[in-house]
Amino acid sequence: MDDWNELRLVLAIQRTGSLTAAAVTLRVDHSTAFRRLKALEGRLGVRLFERLAGGAYQATEAGARMAAGAERMEDEALALDRDISGRDHRLSGRLRVTSSETLAYSRLTTLLAAFRQAHPGIVVELAIDNRVLSLSRREADIALRPVRPKEGDLWGRKLAGVAWALYAAPAYLEANGGPLSNAGEVDRHALIGWGETSSGIAAADWLLRTAPAEAFVYRTNSLLNQLVAAKAGIGLAPLPCYLGDGETDITRALREPLHDLEGELWIVTHADLKGTARVRAFFDLVGEGLSREKELFEGRSAPQ
Repeated sequence: MDDWNELRLVLAIQRTGSLTAAAVTLRVDHSTAFRRLKALEGRLGVRLFERLAGGAYQATEAGARMAAGAERMEDEALALDRDISGRDHRLSGRLRVTSSETLAYSRLTTLLAAFRQAHPGIVVELAIDNRVLSLSRREADIALRPVRPKEGDLWGRKLAGVAWALYAAPAYLEANGGPLSNAGEVDRHALIGWGETSSGIAAADWLLRTAPAEAFVYRTNSLLNQLVAAKAGIGLAPLPCYLGDGETDITRALREPLHDLEGELWIVTHADLKGTARVRAFFDLVGEGLSREKELFEGRSAPQ
């Protein structure tokens, strides 16, 4: 096995369970991935994957062993890459950051503009993704996460708590009995929520526990579109306070934040990269900038 790209292909198929998805991961077309896999299996004289119904690929014993070896090689290569990058004292080069769409829309981009002005040699690549990207595999250098990191090889700090509240257009509230006195009253309102199959989203799960299905009049998997829908007067929407309190045309439908939805905001990087000049500069400027808005994140800056 003298071609690392062959091992990368096997590892990508093992991880995704699909030749199509593996091709996307490796940025090659499907026919190229298929041809390379077929040639590799022919040269080795062994089948590496069983082709299942629906286009799924399941590793054979040989394929699983090859993928495991490829993963060990990848781990070593990534560790070497992080070790070298962690000693980089230049304020130049690429810095890949991952964040949620709502944070990027409402607070982050302004700070990124200030960061670019202070460090014009650093090219920021912002990955808007609600998935938890792997910092170990360098899918990102820095992550702004809504939960405390569990991986032992990460390093970072909590920037603020994150409060959520119910929001609606003032005209909607005026036409529907005014502000709520408690969260239990949501079932008498038109609700904006996530798709029926959404799970694992705290606000979506809270709405499902609190209100009957017939109360939902609008569903979307985009939190920003839920904000737009609330501003348009469609109904009530639970939103993070850093998003809702900073917007015009909506107001809190219930004065107090929803305690069941309290969260956190963390800034994290891999421990091997914490000494990199680009990472330190981002923590200092952007991390501190977000931390200074703690009252907004924690729902304590809404007008009384």
